[in-house]
Amino acid sequence: MKTLITTVFLFTLLLSCTSKMDFHHNKIIAHRGAWKNLDLPQNSLASLERAVELGCEGSEFDVWMTADSVLVVNHDADFEGLIIEESTYEQLLSKKHNNGESIATVEEYLKKGMEQTTTKLIFEIKPSKISTERSEYIAEKSVRTVQDLNAEKWVDYITFSYEGGLRAIALDPTANVAYLSGDKSPAALKDAGFFGFDYNIKLLRQKPEWIKEAQALGLTVNAWTVNNKEDMQWLLQQNVDFITTDEPEMLFNLINE
Repeated sequence: MKTLITTVFLFTLLLSCTSKMDFHHNKIIAHRGAWKNLDLPQNSLASLERAVELGCEGSEFDVWMTADSVLVVNHDADFEGLIIEESTYEQLLSKKHNNGESIATVEEYLKKGMEQTTTKLIFEIKPSKISTERSEYIAEKSVRTVQDLNAEKWVDYITFSYEGGLRAIALDPTANVAYLSGDKSPAALKDAGFFGFDYNIKLLRQKPEWIKEAQALGLTVNAWTVNNKEDMQWLLQQNVDFITTDEPEMLFNLINE
């Protein structure tokens, strides 16, 4: 009976939360959270909280899978010297971020992000260095975790793994999945069912026509990692959908000007 009451309470709370969602629309995606200005650990819960506090449209985070199939949040392939794909989650817990946080599991990170309804969670599915098949499995496990937590409204996906992206789309055709690698044209991404692209600013400078092509096809346009005012201003002039940056405060100031 107690379990039933708890389940009903949580479901009611989720319905209340999702009915009041009002995500920001300001183009600003904090890269690995908003970490730089306050010297917070990248991809930490603290950097996520800072991105929410600033009012960013999205906070990006990177996901790997441990040797014992636990999804964790970290940018590099190693965490404090331990190779994530070759280490168990318990082994990773022997290390800490410099603010004392342990490496977050995806479940912990998503639950923290779901405590608010203004900043989207930009879920980067990192490609496995072991095999393409493992990349596809990581994508599958990622989508299943989001679905199990009913976190779909909070989450957009990005990935360098084309195969992983296709797997995510197949599992949830309603999911927003953008491609990062820069080797696919807007038309190819549209045909494959992607939501948009998230390409390096240098590539978009070389191929600005891809921005217009994507927009004409109804795809979203994002650029990474944009840390100087000239590039920010150029992208704003192109009316891109999102700008991923380590300098969200700078971009806020530029937009407000």
